[in-house]
Amino acid sequence: MFDFLDKIPYSILIPIAVFLLVAPVVPMPHALEKLIMLKNGTLRRPIDIFDLMMHTVPTILLLIKFARSWLAK
Repeated sequence: MFDFLDKIPYSILIPIAVFLLVAPVVPMPHALEKLIMLKNGTLRRPIDIFDLMMHTVPTILLLIKFARSWLAK
């Protein structure tokens, strides 16, 4: 199911995940802002939900890739 992750090198996935997780740095990273909105129950607009997904999906894929490579050993 996640075989496509094996084809993506870490050298590409890590910078993308880090960049999208912290962008924009000032005043607050969008991912953190949207996670706070999710915690407070104010994440309701579709654009905010999409923004949360856009900023966190590369990190989730990176974690899945790490887990798959660690469990394969």
